[in-house]
Amino acid sequence: MTTIALDAMGGDHGTGVVVPAAIGMWRDHPDLQLILVGDEALIAEEISKARITPDERLRVVPASQTVGMDESPSQALRLKRDSSMRVSINLVKDETADACVSAGNTGALMATARYVLKTLPGIDRPAIITTIPCIGGYTRVLDLGANVDCSAEHLFQFAVMGSVLAEALDNIDRPRVGLLNIGEEEIKGNDQVKQASRVLSQQEGLNYVGYVEGDGIFSGEADVVVCDGFVGNVALKSAEGVASIVSHYMREEFRRNLFTRAAGLIAMPVIRRFRKRIDPRLYNGASMLGLRGIVLKSHGSADIYAFQRAISTAVLEAEKAVPALIDRRLDEMLSERPDK
Repeated sequence: MTTIALDAMGGDHGTGVVVPAAIGMWRDHPDLQLILVGDEALIAEEISKARITPDERLRVVPASQTVGMDESPSQALRLKRDSSMRVSINLVKDETADACVSAGNTGALMATARYVLKTLPGIDRPAIITTIPCIGGYTRVLDLGANVDCSAEHLFQFAVMGSVLAEALDNIDRPRVGLLNIGEEEIKGNDQVKQASRVLSQQEGLNYVGYVEGDGIFSGEADVVVCDGFVGNVALKSAEGVASIVSHYMREEFRRNLFTRAAGLIAMPVIRRFRKRIDPRLYNGASMLGLRGIVLKSHGSADIYAFQRAISTAVLEAEKAVPALIDRRLDEMLSERPDK
């Protein structure tokens, strides 16, 4: 039985989303155990609304503090030792839970997870990886904001971690790994990217396909795209912005007059299928790779369905033992590198 600890107080909606999401998963997956961490009274109130009688697979662990969405990571680390976020991570550390999921403050979650769980041998910095829909499927992109300035060695580590995750979760044999760059030519890019490219091209254990431009993320040129956290976060937010403006203008045009409203009704089945294919809720749950345990960050504004998707990803990572896979693969690749 897989056990997942849930930060019930994190995110924009807190227990209003986390508890119903947990109850839904509890009902649908009899081999799953969930631990709700947070204010016992608020959690009990949400459980009572569902009119269920929880068993040992759905239990509550109290936490007296909550980390605010705008709270500094250092303050959360020093002053919130009994926060729902930290208690959830502690449950992973002491092996009570196989993974934890939180929709809370990203910086605080990363800082706390790194402090409590520590990084794997050979990993300097954990990285945040998420899934972005592309033509023919989806692309996994990392880092998305945990590391603003990265060396070539960091990018190499990200490539290994992303490749392992894609292979384990997506069942891809030798996932294609690309470096995000401003061009595909070898002369393009900064020194860090060029150095990382040289290292990756010499690594037989990685299926490195070279540089990938921004549009390559969405055209499916690589299964894993590697970049520093500054570039990755900008790319992700830009993609979200484009999706938002396209949706806005489509609604605006269909509402323009009676004729466009009628056209909208006719096109509705196509529009619904389109929205379902690019629905960001399907890809909710960014993994914090490189830690000695599994931690997933749900989007702060996630609804019940989106949060359940994050839980499902946490379950899959736990079943595949992703940290152990990364540890073993990185050790193998470092032993093969001529510069190590």
